[in-house]
This record gives sequence, structure tokens and C-alpha cells, in this order.
Amino acid sequence: MRSFNGSLLRALRLFESVSEWVGRAASWLSLLMVLVTFAVVVLRYAFDLGWIAMQESITYMHAVLFLAGAAYTLRHQGHVRVDIFYRRFSPRTQAWVDLLGTLLLLMPLCLFIFFISWDYVADSWSLFEGSREAGGLDGVFLLKSMILVMAGLLVLQGVAILLRCKLLLGGCIDQLYDGDGSPEEGI
Repeated sequence: MRSFNGSLLRALRLFESVSEWVGRAASWLSLLMVLVTFAVVVLRYAFDLGWIAMQESITYMHAVLFLAGAAYTLRHQGHVRVDIFYRRFSPRTQAWVDLLGTLLLLMPLCLFIFFISWDYVADSWSLFEGSREAGGLDGVFLLKSMILVMAGLLVLQGVAILLRCKLLLGGCIDQLYDGDGSPEEGI
């Protein structure tokens, strides 16, 4: 049993490290968006220059930031939730709420998004869809693919949540938390 829990803990760490890495990488897009937006404004108003591709890149970065960062935000409990009751629950009751919420809400929603978006993304890939604007970016099909990536990353983080709940409900709380009761760094 101890070996099984160790395997679950390793899988949990792996899945959450993917969410962590992707989220941290995507976060750099916010800085890049600010810099590109600043450049667009300076070029337009100081030099009367502008490029559609540069303006569209801001929209692309914004979309990727939110789509790729959704699982990271879920990992760090940054999504909106009704916290009035949840924060007063014991860790065991919180685990049950997380388990049921993940199984009954998160997973079905992510699978729905994935399957409903599949044809939309596939059609875009079949055309190698580009911008409708002259001089725009050609990678619209790549941007639309981020919908599937987002759903996949959320499912992966959802599995991590389920593993965490299983371990917590199975009595492995010492492995999941530091001595002060806060989640262990890297989990």
C-alpha cells in the first residue's frame, strides 16, 4: 500500500509540475504584451507607423496567457469559488468537495470543451487558417489549437486534484503537507 501511495504521490508531483511549468512560462506573455503594446502606441503616435500583425500578436498573447494559465490558476486555487463555507471545512471535507467538484463539474466541462472544439480546430488546421486582415498573422489555426491544449491541461490538473484528494482521504496527509499545515512546495 505504501508503494502504491508513493506512486500516486510521484504522479501528483509530475502532473502539478506540468501545470506549474506551463503557467510560469505563459506568465511571461504578460510582460511581453505590455512591451508590444507600448511599442504599438509609440510607433503609431510618435512615428505614424503600425502593423496589423503586431497588433494581432497582442490578442494572440492575451489568449495564450489565459488558456495556458488556466490549469496553473486551478493548481493555486485562484479561480472563483464560493469560499464562505469551504474555508471553514476541515481538510478532509475540503478534499470531498474538491473530489466531487472535479468529478462532476471540471472533468465533464473540460471533456465537453475538448470534444465540441475538435471539429472547429480541425477545420482551421485543414485550411491553415490565417488572419482575415491583410498583413495579419497566419497562425490562427495554432491559436485555436490552444482551446484543446487548455482543456487537456485542465484535465491533467484535475487528475492531480483527484490524486491529492485520494491521498488525503486515504490518510497520507503527512506526505501532502508541511509541518505548518500548508501544502508542500512543489506539490
